[in-house]
Amino acid sequence: MYSHKLLKPDGRELTLYSRYPISSEIQAPSPSKEPIAANPHLRWHPLRGEWVAYASHRQGRTFMPPPEYNPLAPTSDSNFPTELPPGQYDMAVFDNRFPSMALGAHEPPVSIVETIPANGACEVVVFTQDPQAYLSSLELNRLELLLEVWGDRTRILGENPHIQYVLPFENKGVEMGVTLSHPHGQIYAYPFVPPVPARMLEMQQGYYLEHQRGVLQDLIQKEIADNQRILYQDEYAIAFVPACARYPYEVWIAPILPVATFRDLTQKQRQGLALALKTVTLKYDGLWNRPFPYLMAWFQAPTDGKPHPEAHLHAQFYPPYRTKERLKYLAGTELAAGMFANDALPEEKAKELQAVVVKPEMLV
Repeated sequence: MYSHKLLKPDGRELTLYSRYPISSEIQAPSPSKEPIAANPHLRWHPLRGEWVAYASHRQGRTFMPPPEYNPLAPTSDSNFPTELPPGQYDMAVFDNRFPSMALGAHEPPVSIVETIPANGACEVVVFTQDPQAYLSSLELNRLELLLEVWGDRTRILGENPHIQYVLPFENKGVEMGVTLSHPHGQIYAYPFVPPVPARMLEMQQGYYLEHQRGVLQDLIQKEIADNQRILYQDEYAIAFVPACARYPYEVWIAPILPVATFRDLTQKQRQGLALALKTVTLKYDGLWNRPFPYLMAWFQAPTDGKPHPEAHLHAQFYPPYRTKERLKYLAGTELAAGMFANDALPEEKAKELQAVVVKPEMLV
C-alpha cells in the first residue's frame, strides 16, 4: 500500500492511498481557503450517563448534490465544491468540513451540566474516484486495500492521546441519511469508548474472563455448526445473519479467528473479509435489483494501548427495510426502551439472501 499526505488550503489533511506509487505533484484542493473554525463540544447526559456532541456549524453542511455531481470535477456551485484532486490513486481520506468532533476543540460553553471540548476526529473515506460505484462493484483488491486503509487510519488516529476508540462506518442510500452521492464512508475517532462499543466490550470481557475465549468466536462456531444463516464462509472469514438479529436482513462479517483491530489482520484474513464484504453487498443489491441502503459499522478494540484478547473485529450491517414496501425505522420500544422487536425471523431473511445468486465472475 502506498500513501501520500497533503494539506488542503483550508488547513485540513488529505491522504491519498493506492496500490501503486502516487505522484508527488498532486495538489490538494478545497472548497475555500478559509480555515475551518469548527469548535464542537460535549455535554454530559446525567440520566443516561453518556456524552452528547453539539456541533451547530453542521447545519450548513453539504446535502444531496444532483445525481450527475462528481466531486472530482471543478464546479461553480459552492454547495457542492470539489474535495479531491485529479490524478492516479485509489482512495482518499480527508478531514470532514463539518465535524461533530475536532482535535482542536477548546473552551466549551458553560452549562448546568458538565461540558468538555469534543476532542475527537471525523474523517471522510472516498472508496473510489468513480462517482457511480458502490462497494459491491469494487474489485476485490480494492476492498482489501480499504481494509488496510482502515487499519492505517486506526493506527494514525489512535496514536493521538485524545483518541480512545476508532469507528469506521458507511451510510449508504438516502434512506440512511447520506448527504453525498459519491461512494464514501466515514471514520469517527472518539475521546472515549462510545456506549454501544463499551457495552459490547463489557460483555466480551466478562465472557473471556470466564471461558478464556471470545464470545463472538464461540458464536461464530455455533453459527457454523447450525448452518442455517451463513451467507459466505471460507477458511478465514464468515458472513451470516446472526440468530439474534435485531433488524431484518441484518448481517455480520468477521474473521473466523479473532483479531482485535484492523491492524492485526493477516493478508489471508483481509482477502477473506474482502470476499465476504463483496458477497454480502452483491446479495443486498440483488435482493430487489436496486442499490440496497444500510449502515455498515466496524467494531474493534479501543486504542488505549492495552491488550484486548476479548475483542473480535467485525462489521454489523443495519438495513432499514422491514419488507419490500415498507421502511423500518426505530420506534417506541427500540428508541425509548432500548429493546428491539423484529417482525421477521433471522432464518427467513437469511434464506432470502442465500437465494440471491452471486456468480464467481461477479467476485473479481
